[in-house]
Amino acid sequence: QLNVVESGGGLVQPGGSLRLSCAASGFTLDYYVVGWFRQAPGREREAVSCISINNDETYYAESVKGRFTISRDNAKHLVYLQMNSLKPEDTAVYYCAANQLTTVQTMCVPTYTPFGSWGRGTQVTVSP
Repeated sequence: QLNVVESGGGLVQPGGSLRLSCAASGFTLDYYVVGWFRQAPGREREAVSCISINNDETYYAESVKGRFTISRDNAKHLVYLQMNSLKPEDTAVYYCAANQLTTVQTMCVPTYTPFGSWGRGTQVTVSP
């Protein structure tokens, strides 16, 4: 089971920014495709953004294009999701996942299921 830990969520006003971090336990994210997903109350989980192992390919959901940026810090073995111009509809629990045996296109789909189970996630609330 690949254990990942999400952090960086919080309460922010519309138009504000947050940076989420994804860290791994027992392995390094440097050699994995990593994706960010979110789930709002009463809604299905959706794929937000994914990044390839070599950073040469990324995916963004249409709803976050131009506002969110996924990136890696291999020195710290972290994957970030920089979220700018946040909207109330971005409110959700955000999860990350890591997988070596996939591609960005295969991972960043609503039906993606990680090995084992999802982590605890980090709550993002966008409200005045």
